[in-house]
Amino acid sequence: MVLYRPVGTEELELIKESGYSAFPPRLPEQPIFYPVLDESYAVEIAKVWNVKYNHDHKGYVTKFQVEDAYASQFEVHQVGDFYHQELWVPAGELEEFNRHIVGKIEIVKEFTEQVLSCPVKCDRSYLPTKDGEE
Repeated sequence: MVLYRPVGTEELELIKESGYSAFPPRLPEQPIFYPVLDESYAVEIAKVWNVKYNHDHKGYVTKFQVEDAYASQFEVHQVGDFYHQELWVPAGELEEFNRHIVGKIEIVKEFTEQVLSCPVKCDRSYLPTKDGEE
């Protein structure tokens, strides 16, 4: 299963320290690790949240693969639009989840504060269309 995870610089540094092979443990107030199933959704989070709320105003989209048989045990939750789908992994299972990552975690997109000079609504080309709608 191919998954995406929007991250800030601090989380990215921890991923780098793992040799791009693992996500860092969740903080106590973060009971769920939720990678997303759609790159467009990850881009949206990185642009809208990570860039705006991280101290360095940077956001990244990571891409990785998890063994299908292992990933299938976790629930997929739709949390908004049709492409807002997340795989919910309990924080206590993240270490085991990391052992089922196939290959390396890749950085596929990077966003900076300049992105915010044009609000997301003026460039929504990164969003998928439902059933071919324009």
